[in-house]
Amino acid sequence: MIPPVFIKNGTIVNAHETLRVDLLIENGVISRMGSGHIPENARVIDAGGNFVMPGGVDVHTHLNLDTGFAKAQDDFFTGTRAAAFGGTTTIVDHPGFGPEGCDLRHQIDVNMAQARDKAVVDYSVHGVFQTMDEGILVQIGPLVAEGFSSFKAYLTYAGKLDDHEILQALEALRNAGGLLTVHAENDAVIRFLQKRFIEGAKTAPIYHARSRPAGCEAEAVHRMVHLASVAKTPLYIVHLSTARGLDAVKAARKAGQPVYVETCPQYLLLDERCYEEPDSGGFKYIMSPPLRTKDDRDALWQGIASGDIDVIATDHCPFDFARKRVLGKDDFTQCPGGIPGIELRMALMFSEGVAGGRIDVQRFVELVSTAPAKIMGLFPRKGVIAPGADGDVVLMDPGRQVTVTHGMLHENVDYTPYEAMRLTGWPVLTLVRGRVVVENGQCSVQKGYGRFVKRGPVYRDDP
Repeated sequence: MIPPVFIKNGTIVNAHETLRVDLLIENGVISRMGSGHIPENARVIDAGGNFVMPGGVDVHTHLNLDTGFAKAQDDFFTGTRAAAFGGTTTIVDHPGFGPEGCDLRHQIDVNMAQARDKAVVDYSVHGVFQTMDEGILVQIGPLVAEGFSSFKAYLTYAGKLDDHEILQALEALRNAGGLLTVHAENDAVIRFLQKRFIEGAKTAPIYHARSRPAGCEAEAVHRMVHLASVAKTPLYIVHLSTARGLDAVKAARKAGQPVYVETCPQYLLLDERCYEEPDSGGFKYIMSPPLRTKDDRDALWQGIASGDIDVIATDHCPFDFARKRVLGKDDFTQCPGGIPGIELRMALMFSEGVAGGRIDVQRFVELVSTAPAKIMGLFPRKGVIAPGADGDVVLMDPGRQVTVTHGMLHENVDYTPYEAMRLTGWPVLTLVRGRVVVENGQCSVQKGYGRFVKRGPVYRDDP
């Protein structure tokens, strides 16, 4: 039994309202907003001066990812603990590819077993396609019914699907009430340019970015929205990085097509100049899609302000810099891709978005909590402060200034790409289902506190 928690004097912020009311959480669930009786055994938290927000929902992480030649440094304990320090209370993890010939359930089962006794925050798992046949298709419906309502397809890498396979997946997901999420890059372009650069001895980190140009993403996004229109199915684009890719989405939406878009802090705060860092520092930023230009960054911020981008996730994929540098030193294609970010997502977006004057605080909550919860079938249990919702709450101090250093973070990786950034706004207390998980720089729950959350279809505001 979790004791009651009463939060007073804070400013509650949801995606579409800001309220000056108190909050009572009982048995792990929000029971009341406003004044009233305070149970004798309640813990009283004075949130004066802070925003009281629904806990963050990060729907794109890669914990325990094993590529075969490199393994991510964060498992479900260290990764979710770092998430909690950063104000995130729910994650949805993307598994990597499984053994050749494995079925659709295999990687879900693997990740669920890894998370079960380790996660500190609540969690779910996406499915992942790596082949397509009738045996895979018939598994979609039962898995959706079990609460795994989204599945990822790649247009590049060894497990990529072709257009016909994508259409099969889209149709099956439409019938089952599921959602396809897509890593959209043109594989042929990547392989062609990589070969050209390697044969020309152009192996430095900057050529990673040049082998995956903006058009590589834009073509793939355009193709995917076309296929989704043929299948008459919603679509979710992960980690969008370019203005041209966003233009393809905007055109589809203008035509009435349901396309959801995610981007990540790295595409908003960093750019391709990072690949030129001295002493092989550019290998820190090898990720796919790569960092882009300042113009792309500006276009993505405009998309956030206009509502054309729905979700801010991290694509947290933490390989040690030391490992990345060793593997990639003679060939950028051998450097494992991905960067850490699960702990800083909310602070970065608050500082650069809200404190930076680009968005208001309600839009911030929508991007980091409410919209991802709705799209990934977690709402209204997650992503909102309202009676009946889980008591997932983060207190954000809007005036606290923090200079980021690797040593202050809890991610189990040897660097942060955001070193020395000065941020305004910082999460100071995190509750998951009414229990204080992080306070005063300490994690106060044991591994395994986090629970699996069964997900449903995309939540729609219209009746």
